[in-house]
Amino acid sequence: MDTKEIVNKIENKQSLGKNLIDNLIKLYCDNKISDDEILPIIKAIYDNDISDQDLFYLTDAMKNSGHTLNLQELGQVVDKHSTGGVSDTTTIILVPICAVLGTKMLKLSGRGLGFTGGTCDKLEAFSGYKTDIDLNDAISLVKENGGCMMTSSLEIAPADKKIYSLRNKTGLVDNVSLIASSIMSKKLASGADIIVLDVKYGNGAFMPNLKMAKKLGKKMQRIGELAGKKIKIVYGKMSQPLGYNIGPKLETMEAIKVLDGKEKGNLYKDSVRLASLCVALDKHIPYLIAKHRVIKTIKNKTALEKLKIMVRAQGGSLDLFDEEYATPTLIVKSNLNGKIVSYNTKDLGEIVCEMGTNARNSNDKIDYNLGVITTKKIGEKVKINDEIFKIYAKDLSQAKDVEQKLLNTILIK
Repeated sequence: MDTKEIVNKIENKQSLGKNLIDNLIKLYCDNKISDDEILPIIKAIYDNDISDQDLFYLTDAMKNSGHTLNLQELGQVVDKHSTGGVSDTTTIILVPICAVLGTKMLKLSGRGLGFTGGTCDKLEAFSGYKTDIDLNDAISLVKENGGCMMTSSLEIAPADKKIYSLRNKTGLVDNVSLIASSIMSKKLASGADIIVLDVKYGNGAFMPNLKMAKKLGKKMQRIGELAGKKIKIVYGKMSQPLGYNIGPKLETMEAIKVLDGKEKGNLYKDSVRLASLCVALDKHIPYLIAKHRVIKTIKNKTALEKLKIMVRAQGGSLDLFDEEYATPTLIVKSNLNGKIVSYNTKDLGEIVCEMGTNARNSNDKIDYNLGVITTKKIGEKVKINDEIFKIYAKDLSQAKDVEQKLLNTILIK
């Protein structure tokens, strides 16, 4: 294969076509084309972009490079994906809500990535919860309970992993087309018929602003449509943590509070919105009717009870449902009077990850109990000595180490 000719076509805005792209990805996965040979092609796409049709072919080739889930025996299946954020436990909240309302979800979730926590890490805060289960068992759980939340031991879109690793090493990550293709290759491989994509933007997300988020959303929408999927894009601001809690166990406890009707903040609102969209698209009903049904599952506790059933079905203990927050290792207080103007949300996420809540490599062990609770949202007034952070650390020494770092993430004026 003449990689120079491919680069020339991309630079001259010529179509590559399905056969050429399929062969390119297959040869690369089979190690018949090296990193050095494919890198100029990735760079050319990064610099010049490719047509929507060719971008779909690239996404489809990456999807087909590994295992694809066949969920036909379940009937219509819905999936939700967030592009990442801090204190985002919407998956744990909306899957049981959707299950109660007859909208089936087999949710493949990941571990922590960068400064964001992973849903599987949060699920494993339920002692004994098995995230790594056989696909046939997962399908049986969806049939029985309406939903299943898991990771996958199957190799999903391995071409994407290879290409992303190369992009990461060479500084070619922040291209909207390549990001869209990476996300959608995994989503399309997951087998859902309807996909709701929650594109986050702001200083706690991978997209810095709404303009860039919409550009990414349009690319993913087009890829999904060309794949014959029903796609809905929504945009969520991540200029502060979505919930109040950051850290696996703390976030899971907050998700339980939302389902128990005890928390009505931004996390509740986002979860209701996303669940309502999933149900509306699945059941072909107006959004407001779906929203009414979603809220009812929280008010009457049926979604909370469904989460208990799902946790128990995957080996998890229900102790966390009755557990109260422990005494913080250290309470951080304001030294100013004023109003919360902003958070550096990415730095806040990084601080909590570095405490030991996120496995940065395969040898790292997560401590599910560690984390931080924020007590104020942007726009709220604070006085000197008001609590603004609660630190749950390994010991007082670690808490003291992160105290000033946390203060540096918040602007009070």
